[in-house]
This record gives sequence, structure tokens and C-alpha cells, in this order.
Amino acid sequence: MKSLANLRDEVNAWHSLNKRVIEALELAELDMDTESLRQELETEAESIKSELDKEELRALLSGLYDHGDAILAIHAGAGGTDSQDWAQMLERMYLRWAERQGFTTDILDYHEGEEAGIKSVTIAINGLYAFGYLRSERGVHRLVRLSPFDSAHRRHTSFALVELLPSLEDNSTIEINTNDIRIDTYRSAGAGGQNVQKNDTAVRITHLPTNIVVTCQNERSQTQNRENAMRVLRARLLELKQQEYEKQMADLKGEFTKAEWGSQIRSYVLHPYQMVKDHRTNFEVGNTQAVLDGDITGFIEAFLRNSEGNL
Repeated sequence: MKSLANLRDEVNAWHSLNKRVIEALELAELDMDTESLRQELETEAESIKSELDKEELRALLSGLYDHGDAILAIHAGAGGTDSQDWAQMLERMYLRWAERQGFTTDILDYHEGEEAGIKSVTIAINGLYAFGYLRSERGVHRLVRLSPFDSAHRRHTSFALVELLPSLEDNSTIEINTNDIRIDTYRSAGAGGQNVQKNDTAVRITHLPTNIVVTCQNERSQTQNRENAMRVLRARLLELKQQEYEKQMADLKGEFTKAEWGSQIRSYVLHPYQMVKDHRTNFEVGNTQAVLDGDITGFIEAFLRNSEGNL
């Protein structure tokens, strides 16, 4: 029913656009050459073009999981405290982007850095096409800036890895044998005082055949943490399954390129100049603050259109 409702919304959007175009053409054929009519037609034409661009972009989201929710994970990389701070900056950027899109977010797991920032965070982003839009963000993100943690205020380069997983329903094709997992519970980490849990509510699940470890400690209920951890585990097992299939296909073609840590997809340069550049599409923006405030739609659109052109 959910899929049917989504499909109905897509079809209705195209029907609505078609109707607006017909009405605009009929209005243009009227024998009324007035300034007000021209302005009305120009305004409507711009509005139709904007809606058409939006629907064309959605038409590019035809992957198996593109229409669904997403699980976004951010991990601090090389660079120490600067990278942990950079990971937190990325977390803020994606949360703000999701808010602009009208998506809901839920932090499933969160690990603070020793001095500042975060070591890692896992966020559930729920909304129509959340996974499809965020496909462009998977990979290594590089930050170049004057470090606020360096007493000499020297320029530092920091890295953070962004992972993207589809959020699967409980009745998905990924089945997990209870004999294949080990579930451990422990006390959630906190800032002290009332924030520290007195009960073992945090959950760690280890998938024994693959040695994949998933943790969740953000909820106060052990049951909720366990459900969220299983949700992430299913997504990681699906990703592993897809990677194995893609490797087999690439091997059959005689080529296989492994994405290594450090091969950044995007660079955010705050010093000596201001620029955010995507190295896959060459799309770049000079307003770095706007990007860090969540304005990443231009990068997403450039990636989707570039991907379509390479098919």
C-alpha cells in the first residue's frame, strides 16, 4: 500500500504538470496582448520549469531502494581531534539538509570524541527518496582549514567517511539466523550525572559469520536499541551482499576497482580560499558556509545527472 501510494503521487504530479502546460498554452493563444497576461504567463512558465526539473530529477531515482528511507553513518578518519570535529560538522550539515527536505531524523548511535566532535554517528533519515538523494554522499569527505585545535593555528587536512545504507523493513529479504548473532548489553555512555544510564540499555550485536559489529545506545529502552541495531545489521548485510555481487560482475568484465580510504569524493576548503568541490562531477560552490548549513542540493543533482549520463 505504501508503494502504491508513492506511485500514485508520482503519476499525479506528472498529470498535474501536463494540465498546467495545456492551460498555459490555451491562455497564450488568447487574443489579449496585455502586460498583465504576459507577466502571468512568464510567472507560470518559470513555475512549471521548476516543477519539471524537480520531477525529472526524481525520475533518475529508479534504483531498488531509492524511494525509501536511509541510514547514514559518519566516521572520523585521519586527523585526530580535527577529524572528529569535522565528523560533527558533517552530522550538522546532513541534519540541516534533512530538515529542509521535510525528512525526519533519528540518531541511532553516537560516540563522542575525546576532546571535541564525534568518533562516529549513525542517523536514520526517513522520507520519500531519502536513500536515492543521499547516494551522492557515500565516500570520503576532506576538509582543509586553519585548525582551531592547533596552538600555532596551522592549516590542517581532515577526513571523514560517510556510509549510506538502505533502511529495510522487518519483512525484508535479509533473514538473520538467531544462532548467527551474539547480543551483548552494557551501560550507555554519557556526559555524567543524569545522562548516565544505571541499567544496561545499550546493545552490541555481533554477526558471527561476517564478524560485523553493530552498536546502538541512543534510546533509553534496551528493546528499542535492540530493534534499531537489528535494523542497521540487516542494512549492512544487504550492502555486503550487493558488494559481493558487484565484485562478481566486475570480475567477469575483467576489471575491479576497490574504493580505498583517502580517495575523497568531495573537498571542503576553508583556507586559503573558500570552495567546496565534488571531484566526481566537478560541481563546485564558493559559499562554503551555505553548504555546511545544509545546502547540498546542487551536489546531489549534479551527481544524479552525471550518473544518468554515464549509464
